[in-house]
Amino acid sequence: MTLAPEHTTVRVELLLGGRWLPVCDLADLTPGRGVAALLPDGAQVAVFLDRAGTAYAVGNQDPFTGAYVLSRGLIGSAAGRPFVASPLLKQRFDLVTGQCLDDETVTVPAYTVRTSGSEPAGLGG
Repeated sequence: MTLAPEHTTVRVELLLGGRWLPVCDLADLTPGRGVAALLPDGAQVAVFLDRAGTAYAVGNQDPFTGAYVLSRGLIGSAAGRPFVASPLLKQRFDLVTGQCLDDETVTVPAYTVRTSGSEPAGLGG
């Protein structure tokens, strides 16, 4: 008989330089809100979880103001495209592509995201 683990840690990971980098635990995210994370190269990323449970990540710097605030923006969707609206000037950025929905000449970095489960300590093989 196998005992079921008490909990499994699910991590949010970004694809950087051809390898997956763990950024935070999925439990650290609140649906509809973002968190900021610092990448190894010093860049900041804004990580979001939508209400359907899908994780997204874009650069945290608002290109219109230079402030690192996108993680504090509100997420929504327009024409089926998930976006984050900057809390400062309200420009919307597509969470999949990084494209500004209000000015097609502006983008923010967008990252490939996955969630990855790991076994609790002591149960790995």
